[in-house]
Amino acid sequence: MVLAQTDSTNAHAARLAQQGTVGPIWILGLAQTAARGRRGRHWEMAPGNFAATLLMAPQGAPATAALRSFVAALALYDALADALSAVGADSASRLSLKWPNDVLLDDGKVAGILLESNSGPQGRSVQHLAVGIGVNLIAAPAMAAVELGAVCPVSLTGQGGPEILPEPFLAVLAGHFALWEAQLTHHGFAPIRQAWLARAARLGQKVVARLPGGEIAGRFDGIDDTGALLIETAQGRETIAAADVFFA
Repeated sequence: MVLAQTDSTNAHAARLAQQGTVGPIWILGLAQTAARGRRGRHWEMAPGNFAATLLMAPQGAPATAALRSFVAALALYDALADALSAVGADSASRLSLKWPNDVLLDDGKVAGILLESNSGPQGRSVQHLAVGIGVNLIAAPAMAAVELGAVCPVSLTGQGGPEILPEPFLAVLAGHFALWEAQLTHHGFAPIRQAWLARAARLGQKVVARLPGGEIAGRFDGIDDTGALLIETAQGRETIAAADVFFA
């Protein structure tokens, strides 16, 4: 589904779900008037950039549904690697994944992921899941538009990548997502976790996790089998389910 304009692709997905659509269906928005990122933050979308949402009804508990953020990250990594390889660029040394939901190009944020869901009775299942994805294909927002201490935004073309339109990028991304989704469905999170860690930014280095009640600084030791962040501090290992991560 391609929309010339919408408030946000995640919001459009939620409306489709309320009308009974369960998916899977991709919704591509060529322009957004009320795009948002994690924690309700504004997401700036320049013309030519990519914004799409996959609406799906995954099986299992909400915690299992949330693992699609890692599926989406791996699919984005592969789609961007394909784009870079088209111009002879070495993607392996330039692309990385930042917990919990960002893709980095040359250490700058080129893409982000936002998962939103509607749980069933007692929160034991997920009635629908919206996997929202934004990519700076053509232009990146100014540094002043992002949170203090966040990595610098970059765009694919700004880093020497090819100019690619949203529609063909979606076709490539959807294909990679389907492959990683099949891995999760048939083999569980273990291969997803292993693949994500192989592409992780700053693994083994110092990071700062910012939580509502304060900050935790330490060595980034990976993610556990639920996708939670593992940080080794002077007081011992911390397991963090949700936070904003900053590089020291």
